[in-house]
Amino acid sequence: MFQFNPESVHRFAVWILKIFLWARWVQFIISKIFEVKSPELEREVFGIKFPNPIGLAAGFDKDAELVDPLSALGFGFIEIGTLTPKPQPGNEKPRLFRLPRDKALINRMGFNNEGVARAVERLKKRNSKVIIGGNIGKNKNTPNDLAYQDYEYCFEALYDVVDYFVVNVSSPNTPDLRALQEKEPLTHLLNRLKERLKTKEEAKPLLLKIAPDLTGGQVDDIIEVIKETRIDGVIATNTTMSREGLLTDRHIMERMGGGGLSGKPVESMSTELIRQLREQLGKNFPIIGVGGVFTSEDARMKLEAGADLVQVYTGFIYEGPSIVKNINQGLLKRSI
Repeated sequence: MFQFNPESVHRFAVWILKIFLWARWVQFIISKIFEVKSPELEREVFGIKFPNPIGLAAGFDKDAELVDPLSALGFGFIEIGTLTPKPQPGNEKPRLFRLPRDKALINRMGFNNEGVARAVERLKKRNSKVIIGGNIGKNKNTPNDLAYQDYEYCFEALYDVVDYFVVNVSSPNTPDLRALQEKEPLTHLLNRLKERLKTKEEAKPLLLKIAPDLTGGQVDDIIEVIKETRIDGVIATNTTMSREGLLTDRHIMERMGGGGLSGKPVESMSTELIRQLREQLGKNFPIIGVGGVFTSEDARMKLEAGADLVQVYTGFIYEGPSIVKNINQGLLKRSI
């Protein structure tokens, strides 16, 4: 399948999962093959009990099309999105590229999605009880000074159908989005959402997803914002704009163009940031680690650095549907 266009293969994989795993009895059989259950794998993080620490990061199932089929593959939780208020096509194609020598992907998708309302419809009809995170963003044409309105819209629309929220201000593929990571706009945005939480009978966790490319001063500012706004957790990290140390030929890279890099090249960057966050935020603050996780040893490194949970995305593309089973079995063998 790696001989074909990556985005076409993704759509084909979506079709395969929907066609062959649509029936609940099929999902039940598949879950018996792929699920790994053990009390040693269970985690309670920001008030939610996770059956295992391995989740699917946002980006694979943007529109909540595959929640039920993916749940049968043993994921401890699934994060949908990034979702925006209005449907949008995203950036021009081609916009997704593989770097097999580096076990990496480059994407500049640009929050392509069918709009939050469509995802809500699907989530209302799902059968599985897998934990769902809602990753929310802004439409490309929404100016940054009005971005909070898009985040609030998605927050309200998803509130009854997800278990936790992720504020995505760290994607490099929407113009000026990362400017929202700066101290003043980020504080304003998170405080607006925290005010919304106060109106709800049942509070749901609010997390922030950050980039791996932050300077030391930016990390300090974000930590200060986290403490000030008292959000419930952080996801470290999104994709990087760095191209340092890659094995892929420079001319091939130039033809691919810009976009966020994920996979093995991000592994050490994200792990180091997790370690820094843990040191400065204390032992009890929830952290989800993501970036370059392909094996149980990769997951263990994230957990030992301070992550409470771990997400996979590029590793899932390269390793296939058995990745969660293999990681969880490996964690158990080493007693986590």
